[in-house]
Amino acid sequence: MKRLVTSAFIVAICSATAPAVQAGELWRATGLEQPESALFDAANNRVIVSNISGNPGVADGNGYLSVLSMDGKMVTQHWTDGMDAPKGMAIAGGKLYVADITKVRVVDLASGKLLASIAVPDAVFLNDMTSDQAGNVYVTDMLADTIYRIDGDRPELFVRDALLASPNGVFADGNRLIVASWGKGIKPDFSTAEPGGLLAVDLASKAVSPLPGAQRFADLDGVIAIGDTIYATAYMTGTLYRYKAGGTPEAVAHFKPGSADIGTDGKSILYVPLMSEGEVAALKLD
Repeated sequence: MKRLVTSAFIVAICSATAPAVQAGELWRATGLEQPESALFDAANNRVIVSNISGNPGVADGNGYLSVLSMDGKMVTQHWTDGMDAPKGMAIAGGKLYVADITKVRVVDLASGKLLASIAVPDAVFLNDMTSDQAGNVYVTDMLADTIYRIDGDRPELFVRDALLASPNGVFADGNRLIVASWGKGIKPDFSTAEPGGLLAVDLASKAVSPLPGAQRFADLDGVIAIGDTIYATAYMTGTLYRYKAGGTPEAVAHFKPGSADIGTDGKSILYVPLMSEGEVAALKLD
């Protein structure tokens, strides 16, 4: 499994040939090491970035978090060290939660100090995280068709369903989770027999349902929602998609392969980690 994960990222990085998008781009932060997720921290007016810095499936101790200013300047390169391959993040109760292979790291949001590591039993490849309005934290397990909920320091199974089809990105949106699916039948090069799409998980019933018109169109990675519009990245092609209910996904930006777990200020700006380039791009939406 680790070999599969590694080959996927190597293929994506080595095949990066598409030109980067320029339209709507505000800035690019450089000097990062395989940035996988970019999270807007509204309370402190900054962007926190997770750096894998190595094999995304190996506990090698190389991973860390960085802090960027709102204009893309590096504030602190090594804000939080001591991680393995940190990916998606979520903020709840003054703490930062970070998905790190089979653990969820808990970081003090004020200081960047690593407070705890929560082992998730049976986890294979934890990926993205989100928090809902009640402060509950959720994390996807991409290679196990599973989403866990973290209750304090206790992980619990929230939903396991083949319909999730390799859930990667996750975003809490009112009474539901929006999920970006990578797809079914993952191959050694991380392409799929059937590409993924956008799903919703009802927080009360835990029912999984596809979003109409947004199925089997791409191997999706990150996802966020602003109002009634959903944005999602396709890692293998570098495409940023936009979707509204009743419509179909529309490509709105193209990067080199490696666009990962996007973040947003919740208004008009997207933060797109570009893993293969070691950069984060900030985009101004129309």
